[in-house]
Amino acid sequence: PATTAHVTEMIARRKALTVSNHHCEPGQKYVINVRNLYAMEKVPFFDPPRPAGASPEARPNQATAAQGRPDAIVRAFHNSAQCAQANDNLTARRGSLLAAWRDFDQANTGNWSRDELAQARHLDLTMRTALFEGHLDRGCNAYGACERNIIALTIRNRALERCFDREGCAAKGDFAGVATKVSQYNIWDEYLTQISGLTSCFLRDDLGAQPYYAKLQAMYTQNAGDVQRILFGSDADLQALFPGTSLPDLDRTAHYYHAPAMGKCFPGHARVEYMSGAIARNGDAFALIANTRIQVDDKVGSDYRFRTFVLLEEDERDTVEYRDDFPGFLVDGRKVSLSPATDCAPYGIPAGCPVSEVGRYRKTPFWLDAGKPLGLTCAIAQRGESCDGPAESVTVQVGGMCDTQMRPVSGVH
Repeated sequence: PATTAHVTEMIARRKALTVSNHHCEPGQKYVINVRNLYAMEKVPFFDPPRPAGASPEARPNQATAAQGRPDAIVRAFHNSAQCAQANDNLTARRGSLLAAWRDFDQANTGNWSRDELAQARHLDLTMRTALFEGHLDRGCNAYGACERNIIALTIRNRALERCFDREGCAAKGDFAGVATKVSQYNIWDEYLTQISGLTSCFLRDDLGAQPYYAKLQAMYTQNAGDVQRILFGSDADLQALFPGTSLPDLDRTAHYYHAPAMGKCFPGHARVEYMSGAIARNGDAFALIANTRIQVDDKVGSDYRFRTFVLLEEDERDTVEYRDDFPGFLVDGRKVSLSPATDCAPYGIPAGCPVSEVGRYRKTPFWLDAGKPLGLTCAIAQRGESCDGPAESVTVQVGGMCDTQMRPVSGVH
């Protein structure tokens, strides 16, 4: 906790620093491409150390709360030395987690069969993606749990019903490869694995008393049984888990449109530009404007005055502020297009959907209209967003043409 507080303080302190320009000091020998950098604005994530005297140990029969053999093995993995080592370092965590599973498999061939270990690995990586691709703040409410089942369904279909290399599928049934494909799920990229618990050992027995881990464990437990049926079960299991939808439509559901996480657009702000890299000058001084949005102001010669475009994301709306971080500087006019926003819709939903007030706009991908939008129904034992309420059996629908949060789509190639 003390180290975390120190890093938080240092991040805040550095964000408040200003300089007169971005010039290098005389004698500077080395530079780095700014496109290889990402602003570290959150504290790196590490699991807490184990209690004094305790050591990681995967006990084959330890998982009393397990829902079937694959789940029991997943829980054993999270308590193992192999899982602990995967998160020792800050970088390369995705690869380290996959290597940890390979080492765990080799160390436990006498405890479980090869097929059982493979199913457990597929379950663990699919559940990690379902948890962190979904909305963590929804906790154990019905919508959030159904959302996780739908994410697992799309992983199942990408691995069983189609198996494209571009989607991470090396061979039929490669759920783990599909679930961890960075180009499909950017939660697995280098930066996001550093600041989230995605690759952590969050099912460790000794962490259940800590609120963050208790909630993750409850969310995992809520979906683990359903996800095993989705990945390893029968057609009848799919139809039981998503009643009212035909099996062909379910089998062809390999995409979902997650509007809040999609590309942001601002049709109400005609002069906003995203700058991947541009130079701004003020006399002999220059500054690098990279990986950020700006509000383009009046033109001076061939260049433009500008302000930083600050986006504040809230649950139902995006709030915008302008900040004059570069007084007197003019951004290179060759980098300014002033092109209008395209493929941009209120909440990412089609025209004609009832919207009382528009709080945000989102880009819509080219494939969204290529398939059939589905509203999938789930029967869920929900426990509320906090995950500590009594279980209550409810039916919920996720998706449909006008759902502003998530829209599963069937039939997209």
